[in-house]
Amino acid sequence: MEVESIVSDSENVVMEENEKPVVEQGAGDAAASISGRVRRRHKKLARTNSKEASNVSAPLPKYRSWKNSRRPRNGHGRGLPKKGGAGGKGVWGLPGSEMLEEYAEDENDPNYDSEAITNGDIEFKQVIVEAEPEEIVRKSEPVILEYFEHGDTNAAAEDFLEYVTAKRSHLVCETIVEIALDHKPSHCEMASVLISDLYGRVFSVRDISYAFERLLDKLPDLLLDTPDATVLLSNFIARCVADDCLPPRFVQTMSNVELNPAARQTIQRAETLLSMKHGLVRLDNIWGVGGGIRPVKSLIRQIQLLLKEYLTSSDLTEAMRCVKDLEVPHFHHELVYETVLLAVEAINTSVEEQLCTFLSELRRSVIVTPDQMDRGFLRVLEDMSDIVLDVPLAYIMLDRFVERCQHKFRLGETVLKRMPTRGRKRFVSEGDGGAIKDHALKLRE
Repeated sequence: MEVESIVSDSENVVMEENEKPVVEQGAGDAAASISGRVRRRHKKLARTNSKEASNVSAPLPKYRSWKNSRRPRNGHGRGLPKKGGAGGKGVWGLPGSEMLEEYAEDENDPNYDSEAITNGDIEFKQVIVEAEPEEIVRKSEPVILEYFEHGDTNAAAEDFLEYVTAKRSHLVCETIVEIALDHKPSHCEMASVLISDLYGRVFSVRDISYAFERLLDKLPDLLLDTPDATVLLSNFIARCVADDCLPPRFVQTMSNVELNPAARQTIQRAETLLSMKHGLVRLDNIWGVGGGIRPVKSLIRQIQLLLKEYLTSSDLTEAMRCVKDLEVPHFHHELVYETVLLAVEAINTSVEEQLCTFLSELRRSVIVTPDQMDRGFLRVLEDMSDIVLDVPLAYIMLDRFVERCQHKFRLGETVLKRMPTRGRKRFVSEGDGGAIKDHALKLRE
């Protein structure tokens, strides 16, 4: 009985750290085993409080339940609840989580707001703000001019889609045609390609039709800035029909509508273009072949005609404009080649001076780059063995023309180094009677 009382007392009473169980001396081995069992229970019930700095472990009573405690049971940690109070059942939850809960508004609540967004009686809809027509035209102009430089229709379409809506997309087509009217045929070709590629992506058939209707109404004003706007606009209409961007009935419908005289002439010309034999095939090349697309023989022929016209009219400004209209900066070495060749074959001082002025102006206005200029002269030097067969004085004429050009602008060192040296003088005994020598001396004077 004494042993059982000792065990029960040790289970229900908190013992001090330095307190030891009192066992009678006569208990023998049984008392020793009981004291050992008690010590093991003390060790099992001991808990460590992490908030205390000391390492002293205080025994806890068995009657205290740890089931609902949110503190870690392994004896480690700061003693804070797990997951910040958000874990477990029956807890308050994460601080601030009450703001995330959805609850129904009560009209009898003193804090009830009849104009609150959460009541459910307010419906939100997406509202797309459309740009003004003037703003669309203003934003479209730089996009079109940039397209004329790079020719990428996909990049232009992405730029248009940033600010153009379905209701105002006809303004884009109208602006493309208006800007192209003030540019060269090659740009008109690019404008037609752009309209064809934007069809179905930026604007529809109705938008293109409405754009050309507005252009026909504004045609009298367009004629003030572009005298041939009637011809150009009819080409655009016929080309759009050929590209399946406009239905053929558009031209037939507009012919039955009352229009101004210029618009009536435009529609009639468009009908003529569409009614030609194989008209749809020919309309693919209605703007002509421009730039580097043209064959080399055609470009050479145009360069030769340009130089002959310049020698006849002596109009340097018009010659510069014609060179720019060729739109072949990569082929300007051919222009220099033909100019030097013409100066060598002319054997005329005035022609040489005129052509030298022409090359000097090309170099000064940076229409022809120094690389293209030197390349043209080097081509002449390479072909001198063939040129001299037709022009016996070719070396003398070339030497004089290069010296004349060197005074007005600087040639490359490569050209000057590759210039042929003068040959020996001809003697009368060689059978020519000194005619070539005397003629050369007169030319030098």
